[in-house]
Amino acid sequence: MNTQIKNILPFLLFPLAVGAFAALLTTGSMEAYADLCQPPLSPPGWVFPVVWTILYLLMGFAAYLVANSGKCTNNDLFFYILQLFFNFLWSIWFFNCGWYLFSFFWLAALWLLIFATIKSFGAVSPEAANLMLPYLAWVTFAGYLNLGVYFLN
Repeated sequence: MNTQIKNILPFLLFPLAVGAFAALLTTGSMEAYADLCQPPLSPPGWVFPVVWTILYLLMGFAAYLVANSGKCTNNDLFFYILQLFFNFLWSIWFFNCGWYLFSFFWLAALWLLIFATIKSFGAVSPEAANLMLPYLAWVTFAGYLNLGVYFLN
């Protein structure tokens, strides 16, 4: 059991570290976000870190399943890393730069990368692909929020 935990821990910590670093670089962003005109259905600020923590853990577990499946190719993890990179930069573009329209298009590219990751993961591990679906759903919702902020501000 200890070996299993040691094997999975880096996969769980990596996306959490990416998210934590983005949060560190966008310190104070939730206060600034709260001051913006927001579209209907915008959740309260405390929801975002809770949801993102869960999503990062699901992503990490999905990557672990793929990497340890015995069927993993470099492309499978390439899309995974690339979508995490896009995820990280979206926070900077949206919160630090205030580039709301650019951020929306960046988020659309992120959505496509998540979809590519799901397809790639699905060929290796259907369970891993399924673990990425809540992330795709949340980014879809984030796209609605992002575009709403652009139009309302």
